[in-house]
Amino acid sequence: MDTKEKLVRVRFAPSPTGPLHIGGVRTALYNFLFARKFNGKFILRIEDTDQKRFVLGAEKYIIESLRWCGLTPDEGPSIGGEYGPYRQSERKSMYESFVQQLLESKHAYYAFDTPEELEQMRNSMKASGVPSPTYNSITRSSMKNSLTLPADETKTRIASGEKYVVRIKMPRNQEIKFEDEIRGWVSVNSSNVDDKVIFKSDGMPTYHLANVVDDYSMKISHVIRGEEWLPSAPLHIYLYECFGWQDKAPIFAHLPLILKPEGNGKLSKRDGDRLGFPVFPIEWINSENKDIFSGYREQGFLKEAFVNMLAFLGWNPGTDQEVFDLLGLVNAFSLGRVGKSGAKYDFLKTKWFNQQHLRLKTNQEIFDNIIKIDDQILSSYTKDYILSVIDLVKERAIFYKDILIEGRPFLQDEVFFNEKAVSKKWDVELVPVLAELCKQLLTIDNFKKDQVEKKFHAFITAQGVGLGKIMPMLRIAITGNLSGPSMFDSLELIGREKMEQRINYAINNM
Repeated sequence: MDTKEKLVRVRFAPSPTGPLHIGGVRTALYNFLFARKFNGKFILRIEDTDQKRFVLGAEKYIIESLRWCGLTPDEGPSIGGEYGPYRQSERKSMYESFVQQLLESKHAYYAFDTPEELEQMRNSMKASGVPSPTYNSITRSSMKNSLTLPADETKTRIASGEKYVVRIKMPRNQEIKFEDEIRGWVSVNSSNVDDKVIFKSDGMPTYHLANVVDDYSMKISHVIRGEEWLPSAPLHIYLYECFGWQDKAPIFAHLPLILKPEGNGKLSKRDGDRLGFPVFPIEWINSENKDIFSGYREQGFLKEAFVNMLAFLGWNPGTDQEVFDLLGLVNAFSLGRVGKSGAKYDFLKTKWFNQQHLRLKTNQEIFDNIIKIDDQILSSYTKDYILSVIDLVKERAIFYKDILIEGRPFLQDEVFFNEKAVSKKWDVELVPVLAELCKQLLTIDNFKKDQVEKKFHAFITAQGVGLGKIMPMLRIAITGNLSGPSMFDSLELIGREKMEQRINYAINNM
């Protein structure tokens, strides 16, 4: 693909019909990465031609979702730009001239069919053995439109205010070909494409006309969009031909679907509800019934991890590297490494990405975030001590909140014993050995982890007791659990005094 011949201008064009699915965010991400890769422009365009499906608050939600992900548009609503306005509802007046152009060139026609007449046509075709009846180059000849009605009657119907739509007139048996950046050459016979409505009775264009006109008017160089639009691409290519814009047509790239974890079908909100993960980037509150749908942001995911995960749902860098920040993704991204097959969503992998990005945070960054969750710890512990706790436990954390959970034994005076751990590993017969171990550790002058570890191993060797017997008891006494960070790092952090208190408490209360 030669991007040197034209300025790269790409657009993300969602409809404000509800919350933005993660599939939509991935489309925006790939457009953003492509634009930044080639020093181009990333445009947000709101395609609100379907006023019946308009949902209050959806546009604001889309903009906030992109902002959280760091996908800042160069042009768009509230941003402005040379090719605005960027809401299709505000561009309504400019579409009519293009509709007239198609009508005058005989590439489109008026259709006056009522819903009942359309349904009758479909039922008749099905009865004749046609499984998927459409309004096409064959059926239009028996319908009520300007191709079958006298010209005077067509004018009279329009003048009288009768409702009509404008349909594209698809030619018969013509091959429509285009090269897709992901799927290669695509060829469709025009007889398999129906005469889509391009202008509705409410005076608004449909998606098909509006997106072609807007892409041309906004000088869009590449259309990177979901696989679900692939069946519509031949119509869009044909519209470019009808307008005489063949040389200005964008390069197309149709992205693979994001699939259910099982791999059978497109990922949906129901899958998230069923399996316990969000399918929206940020929380969505339904304006009508006030239902709340959780988002990745509210569940504690880092935006860097969320974006990193999305990038890998359909693309790979061709190397073993998996963890990228946004700039790294820009540098590594190419449409040539986007696959054709659908990508299965994996929530465990999503959490893995979050864990990796959390580990990249400085202790100070983690500190700044955990005190937003619980600022009371500052009343009991110094900042330096909390930073030491963070350093000790952050390798085990997936979310910021996990720092507080994993760090609980070091941020509370009281130890809460895990009953399963106690029943499994607390050996009453070894309690005297644990008490003696405590005495030996207290004799260490420089209470640092290396000295603690050295004394510990010398003791169990002299006692002839196995590591697997006494270490779990020591860990239970100090933390209440069988798992956690290095025991010797933990003992250095809490110090000899607290170690003695906890071991004695465990011995006397277990």
